[in-house]
Amino acid sequence: MTHTGDVIQYRVFPTEAEQGFNRAIRRIVTAVREILRAADLPPGELAAVGIGCAGPVNPRTGEINNPYTLSGWNHCNIVEPLERELGVPVCLENDADAAALGEFYFGAGQGAESMVMLTFGTGIGGAAVLRGQLYRGVAGEHPEIGHVTVAAEGAACYCGRTGCLESIASGTALAAAGKKFGFGSAAEVFAAAASGQPEAARVLQTARAAVDAAIWTLVHTFLPARIVLGGGMVEAHPGFFLEPARAAIARATQIPRDYITVAIAQLGNRAGLAGAARWAMLRAQPEQKHHSEVP
Repeated sequence: MTHTGDVIQYRVFPTEAEQGFNRAIRRIVTAVREILRAADLPPGELAAVGIGCAGPVNPRTGEINNPYTLSGWNHCNIVEPLERELGVPVCLENDADAAALGEFYFGAGQGAESMVMLTFGTGIGGAAVLRGQLYRGVAGEHPEIGHVTVAAEGAACYCGRTGCLESIASGTALAAAGKKFGFGSAAEVFAAAASGQPEAARVLQTARAAVDAAIWTLVHTFLPARIVLGGGMVEAHPGFFLEPARAAIARATQIPRDYITVAIAQLGNRAGLAGAARWAMLRAQPEQKHHSEVP
């Protein structure tokens, strides 16, 4: 990808984490070199490599520690071997943060001074970019926005709470709630509600209330200029998520609500690619950056 966000070459291949971390490193190196050849670019044209990966990850040390979804990847440093093999700076970031940066620089967040992004899929992820800076919490971690409490009651979540956003409005949560009424997935819940089935409508009503409550909390906490909503469920049902988000902001009386907009993410699955690449290029050229541009 160029610094303006143009994708020159694009490759997709399965991670196959269970076959070992070292094998994954070799496949990444091979893919990068194939991309350079396909684009007719010499290795010297490669400025940096950005990586967005499901956490936990440690951007400061370059370690991935995610045996939960990447089997066997315990404290695996992905930065050092790639820098050694490719000869350029390599930067690691949480995938939710990378996606937020992609939308901020090249997608629905363009032009906004600050932005909070929520992604709705199997789970719910989120990230914040405030005054051009990627928000990091203690120990450099990203905020777990999907686990803000939005209801006094609700299904128990693996985070240790009940009533959090992910336990009510994620695809997994909708499927679990719909199963009680014979629906097999979140998609079936949406389809049944559209056909007028009251049980499905009640499940979605609870989820809409959760989205409303989450947006209310986020706008009062971060006061972002823009809320960006993304993920597979938002792509399939944009109005379902836009309406409660905008309604929550419209009711607010203690914040400058007229300056806050809500938008649907524009980059889809390529948001993380774009964000990780842009972040890596900025980090690799500190002498050419203005402070406010660095996430």
